[in-house]
Amino acid sequence: MTIATTLDCGLTVVTDPMPDVRSVAVGFWVGTGSRDEDGGLAGASHFLEHLLFKGTETRSARSIAEAVDEVGGDMNAFTTKEYTAFYLRVLSDALDTGLDILSDIMWQPAFRPDEVEAERQVILEEILMHGDEPADLVHEVLAEALWPGHPLGRDVLGTEESIEGLKRDDIAAFHAQHYRPGNIVLAAAGDFEPDVLMAGIEARFRGGDAGAHPRRDAPELSSRPLAVLNRPTEQAHLMVGFRAFDRHDEDRYALSVLDHVLGGGMSSRLFQEIREERGLAYSVYSYRALYQGTGELAVYAGTAPARAKEVLGLIHAELDRMTDTGITARELAMAKSHLRGSLALALEDSGARMSRVGRGQLVHGSVPTLEQVDEHLSAVTQVDVDRVIERVLGGPRVVAAVGPFTEQDFS
Repeated sequence: MTIATTLDCGLTVVTDPMPDVRSVAVGFWVGTGSRDEDGGLAGASHFLEHLLFKGTETRSARSIAEAVDEVGGDMNAFTTKEYTAFYLRVLSDALDTGLDILSDIMWQPAFRPDEVEAERQVILEEILMHGDEPADLVHEVLAEALWPGHPLGRDVLGTEESIEGLKRDDIAAFHAQHYRPGNIVLAAAGDFEPDVLMAGIEARFRGGDAGAHPRRDAPELSSRPLAVLNRPTEQAHLMVGFRAFDRHDEDRYALSVLDHVLGGGMSSRLFQEIREERGLAYSVYSYRALYQGTGELAVYAGTAPARAKEVLGLIHAELDRMTDTGITARELAMAKSHLRGSLALALEDSGARMSRVGRGQLVHGSVPTLEQVDEHLSAVTQVDVDRVIERVLGGPRVVAAVGPFTEQDFS
């Protein structure tokens, strides 16, 4: 049973005990991501993700890594457009060690100048590596076209210019502003005693007071219909995207169904048409991402440059068909069954359960039970999906491409 508690220090703790496992996963979920950076601080959240592992007032990067390895644990972090997460998974008898390390890096990072400079070079290399991965890069090209001039359209990594320009004090100030209890959720799942866990977190707390989620503005500019990045690649990377709605919207479950029917699995329309029947792509799929105030539904396909127009035409044709006729009763039933089953199967380990409750508490303010999610999915009707098709697929389409061509090739 998931329980959310606010400690005296102001930190929200959400727990999901699993007495039948031997591990425990614990994570800090910070409600700040790349969307919350002004232009001069682009990449600051991701920079912090790296720096918090570089050392604290009492620990070096090596000692942190060795302490986690010594108890057989795993530790990692990631940054998104709206939040940053730091987490570890250990055997339950090593929970105290895990809490010591996580609390130390969260509340007392050292930000030593030499370590800042070393990690700056690592991130610059990461940006270069990202630029050499066109299958990843096309998603950023699409985001910039969907939300031009808005932080949602920027790469989470920042740019070479912004990373080179970030000073040690800028990063420390960003941490002091955003890494405060009112903007953080601590999530735990696995084998532990909730009261003992919460007492341990409270005792180790060294953060500032108060704090709140950052204020966010919705995108104002209209999307750009076409964005092409010319690269001498062996494969063309294509995307078609739409703006969607807010992450709290009641139609989010129907959007999940629509996404699955369109390109969310092996039985989806795009996978069957483009890969299975025509053999035009190895990778073809769709996904949805919902944010505060907006969202997206996107399709990706990678194919030979000579076949790019054909594949793009097939994607458009399927979107048109879905807009005109909706989905079938069988597709609806299959999508709902798959979504319900995949959620249950994904939550059989402590790490997945911790991620679910941490993200849910942070972005929605509560964590629905599996039964509640099941009820929402079960209640989705074809009328609901038709409404989402009109709301999302009925809006402007954005085409993004990375490959050996120019915008004129798609006009």
